[in-house]
Amino acid sequence: MTMPEDMSSEIDEPISVAPVDGGCSSAAELKKAAKAAGASEILDRYAADYPMGPHDKPQSMCPAFGSLRVGLRMKRVATVLSGSACCVYGLSFVSHFYGARRSVGYVPFDSETLVTGKLFEDIRESVFDLADPDKLDAIVVTNLCVPTASGVPLRLLPDEINGVRIIGIDVPGFGVPTHAEAKDVLTGAMLAYARKEAEAGPVQRPEGRKDDRPALALMGEMFPADPMVIGQMIAPLGLATGPVVPVREWRELYAALDCPAAAAIHPFYTATTREFEAAGRSVIGSAPVGVDGTAAWLAAVGEAYGVSTDRIAAAQNAWIPAISGALANAPISATITLSGYEGSELLVARLLIESGAKLPYVGTACPRTAANQEDAAWLADKGVKVKFRASLEDDCAAMEAIQPDLAIGTTPVVQKAKTLGIPSLYFTNLISARPLMGPAGAGSLAQVINAACANKDRMARMQGFFEDVGQGDTAGIWEGTPNVRPDFRALHQKKLEKKARAAKAQEMI
Repeated sequence: MTMPEDMSSEIDEPISVAPVDGGCSSAAELKKAAKAAGASEILDRYAADYPMGPHDKPQSMCPAFGSLRVGLRMKRVATVLSGSACCVYGLSFVSHFYGARRSVGYVPFDSETLVTGKLFEDIRESVFDLADPDKLDAIVVTNLCVPTASGVPLRLLPDEINGVRIIGIDVPGFGVPTHAEAKDVLTGAMLAYARKEAEAGPVQRPEGRKDDRPALALMGEMFPADPMVIGQMIAPLGLATGPVVPVREWRELYAALDCPAAAAIHPFYTATTREFEAAGRSVIGSAPVGVDGTAAWLAAVGEAYGVSTDRIAAAQNAWIPAISGALANAPISATITLSGYEGSELLVARLLIESGAKLPYVGTACPRTAANQEDAAWLADKGVKVKFRASLEDDCAAMEAIQPDLAIGTTPVVQKAKTLGIPSLYFTNLISARPLMGPAGAGSLAQVINAACANKDRMARMQGFFEDVGQGDTAGIWEGTPNVRPDFRALHQKKLEKKARAAKAQEMI
């Protein structure tokens, strides 16, 4: 593919990048290579926006899945990945597993094209080839770990081609801790682009926006009914809900920026928050969950919009009795540990406690931010230990120590709990996939949680039936009784101890 003539003079000589080897397991080396290749600025920004926890690489799926999902869910937006073939295959597979209905673009590379800078030229050719304004509003190009570490300069791509916006982002596993925060990387980049467009002059009017009431933008991928419930809750304040960010089409970005304030329902949208604040919009934390949360949140929203105290009180009085009734009609009497990486863990925890549950531990893979400070303080007052940037080891240790009636967590936590005979629920599919706001949220969790807790006796029977199966000598398939040799084991153990002593002595030299 040849370069368009009008762009061929932009680069006087081929762009060469630093060669790098490695994968997901070599985060330190990749980060060092990225800084050497000129990516210090973006890595420093990511370090400030998304501070790392005790682990130096993500413990969930590849972070780029988050930004990929945001792009694939938008109308008239094409997505192109630049990374190792195995990474792109895995991301494409997962995206289609979660319902993507369009292709994922891929610019392949080898050692030669990476080192000589031909990869960047291939990426630029691909976006020129894709940029059809009749089909697309924007093209998102994403560098994965190796291109980021090698310094492939997406910043040198044109801002637009034939009226199609070009958004280049780096989403390396060694710089973005979770796939939830990668959603913020792309959303923030798109919002920044849209803000500059709006500042430069008139922009297209979003489709379907006919309400003249002041609107409140919402940050976070929520259960579909939650934005509608929030709209009903703020109606007595004379307000309407604006777009939910991440958006579904480009013009909704303008509508989101047009809102006087944004609600950080999910608290990890740091870059997105920065863009709203740069546009002069205030950002409100927490969410209308439970009695206390709803009362405080409605007051905060009303104050942000200059609503009178009487109208705020009227809105609270209209909804809090219904929420109290829903909680009373759907009690939860169980000890629960809760962990996840969606960002809504603290909101779910508040709802569980007001439903009557005992919650000694809440772990979230997301960081402490200004948007979740109120939730964290409320939970701390209730005696809950909240662990930000919780690792898998933290979550499993808490679950094993507490031995709850129910463990809610990520896949490995659920697997560990079931091995111990503890009923468990996968947070993403079984908790996040339910409404949380208003009266609907107040009664939504009790049925699934109480049903899971009722399985404790059955779990104990299953554990007793399968005791020791699949472990130690019983792992695998045997036609007869294994020939156990304790003498061999003792001899091997002595060798291991001798090796450990030698290694210890070597450290002391």
